[in-house]
Amino acid sequence: MFVAATVFTARSGDRRLYPAPSGAERVEVFVVSHGYHAGIVLPRARIANLAGTKGHAALTVVAARFGLYPWLEIGWGDEGFYTSVPTVASLTVSSAVRALFRSGNPSVLHVVGLTDEPRTTFLHADMVRVELSEPGFERLLGRLEATFAMGAARSDLGPGLYGPSLFFRAVGTFHLFNVCNHWIADLLDAAGVPTAPVLATLPPGLLLDLTWRSGAVRL
Repeated sequence: MFVAATVFTARSGDRRLYPAPSGAERVEVFVVSHGYHAGIVLPRARIANLAGTKGHAALTVVAARFGLYPWLEIGWGDEGFYTSVPTVASLTVSSAVRALFRSGNPSVLHVVGLTDEPRTTFLHADMVRVELSEPGFERLLGRLEATFAMGAARSDLGPGLYGPSLFFRAVGTFHLFNVCNHWIADLLDAAGVPTAPVLATLPPGLLLDLTWRSGAVRL
């Protein structure tokens, strides 16, 4: 049943967007596993330039607020769980059950400014590098912009979990079939990358699928 569900729901991507044609410019993004959830790391300058061109108001503000940092790590998740479970050691059964099975859970975005490149910042984390085409990266940012709640970027929810970070109000409800790793898979799907929602339920499955079917480089 698991194999059948994985195959049936797998998305083949968009060959017009991914992989980038030979000789075309590429945009490096990274998917980082933190154990029970994953984040996506994007180049801040690229976000700022494209957000300004495309009129992405939230991303323009966020890129300016984190203007001192070359990289931004962004994650999405259940507000109550994300803001109160900074590490695996903080995880409790009750908090996990509530986040996964209660309906209507509000969500947040977690944005972290990174001074160094992801491989240096998250030295001991599992990580993959995905090289997107420029049109694919543009589509990804459009999907990311749509995740910010109206006006959220100008009124954050306070400090994040580590480093220079902030929480922002997001759209979408968190539950078992729509977790943080699914959100990352959706971003990459918008960029044309093949993804498998069933495998993406947990970070190891997400990274395995990206390495296996999409040619992402395991770091």
